[in-house]
Amino acid sequence: MLDEAALAELQASFRGQVVPTTDPSYDTHRKIWNGSIDRHPALIARCAGVADVITAVKFGRKTELPVAVRSGGHSFPGLSVADDALMIDLSPMKGVRVDPEKRTARVQAGVLLGELDRETQAFGLAVPSGIVTHTGVAGLTLGGGIGWIQRKHGLSVDQLVSMDVVTADGDFVKASADENPDLFWGLCGGGGNFGIVTEFEFNCVPLGTQVLAGPIFWPMEQSGDVLRFYRDWVADAPDELMTIVVHRKAPPLPFVPQELHGKPVVMVIVCWVGEVEEGEKFIKPLREFGSPIADVCMVKPYLTHQAMLDPSFVPGRFYYFKSCDVAELDDEIIDITMERSLQINSPLTSFPIWQMGGAVSRVGEDETSFGGRKAAFTYNIGCCTEAADGFNEERQWVRDFWSALEPWHQTVYVNFLDNEGEERIRAAYGPEKYDRLKALKREWDPDNFFRINQNIPPD
Repeated sequence: MLDEAALAELQASFRGQVVPTTDPSYDTHRKIWNGSIDRHPALIARCAGVADVITAVKFGRKTELPVAVRSGGHSFPGLSVADDALMIDLSPMKGVRVDPEKRTARVQAGVLLGELDRETQAFGLAVPSGIVTHTGVAGLTLGGGIGWIQRKHGLSVDQLVSMDVVTADGDFVKASADENPDLFWGLCGGGGNFGIVTEFEFNCVPLGTQVLAGPIFWPMEQSGDVLRFYRDWVADAPDELMTIVVHRKAPPLPFVPQELHGKPVVMVIVCWVGEVEEGEKFIKPLREFGSPIADVCMVKPYLTHQAMLDPSFVPGRFYYFKSCDVAELDDEIIDITMERSLQINSPLTSFPIWQMGGAVSRVGEDETSFGGRKAAFTYNIGCCTEAADGFNEERQWVRDFWSALEPWHQTVYVNFLDNEGEERIRAAYGPEKYDRLKALKREWDPDNFFRINQNIPPD
């Protein structure tokens, strides 16, 4: 039961919206992207600005409620909402200011990737980000931020200049390379363990507005041959090339030929960030390998490419993921990948294999807390169903596939972790970084106030 006097005091001092369980909008605001998560917080504090975030943190302290923090609500393990907790909801904080002269962008914590892209693309600029436009900038960035232009321009954290942070004590501090540099280091990959970031300042990269991008399709039965060719083809790829390999049943989307709808396919999705003529020359061998059944890789607006996968990740569906980084695509991994992919049952299940390297790998391993700089490929084995029907079976497929790859597991991208325990979180950073992060946690959040996350406990 919430203390009525404390609740009344919060409502009186809060500019945003305080949503108790009795509010007609409660069910709307407690829902997150992953429909398999159905949790009921004690109270939702929808913050309109920094003052509201400070007030909400202090309210959580006063009432001793557990605190979950939501920005875009895309945390697939459901870490942005918890039963009987205070949800500090940053989604109303939508400010974006781009300075085209300085090539910087100031971005509040409730902004989604697509919203940021629209503002930066007005000037032919971009901030490296993810691949689904309704993902929150905050959660993506605090875990590292992998995406379509990473091999040329690095991760989201590699373009961070500074952050505004509300600490576990409700204090407001700045974090940058010059101000609280240890905190800045920890936030560049360490998630929400050290405070609530209310605003990010990024360097923007010159991109233009067009990219050479899109998928090339083969029947999934040819996955082994395609992956072996792909492995050799990307071995010496320039930074301008980023690819994601996807196995799934072809979705009924406008860019997918109708005759492929529902058929098991493997696709290599290309994004070339550079001169189109050079890109066409480099991509040509891929286009000509075997007998592709469709090729929709073309020059298109960057905004269009960024939104291409949105229909495959519709809010409210049931999702489950397990992930790992691997050093190479050897023949045995490729055989396992083809075998397991042919077992996909749900027409909504798709899983990406991310090409890593390039600019990501050239940032010093200790320059940020992000782990996995040396990964060659990242498997994010995921499943999706429309609702609960068939979800358990598809989820078991994910677990079995992930287990089959266990001999090759290396690091893991923290944003792709489910609720898997401390050892897996430690694996995301490696032992030395993890110990440094624990020391940072002891300094900035010694009683683990921010613990509903991929938690790094202070003790």
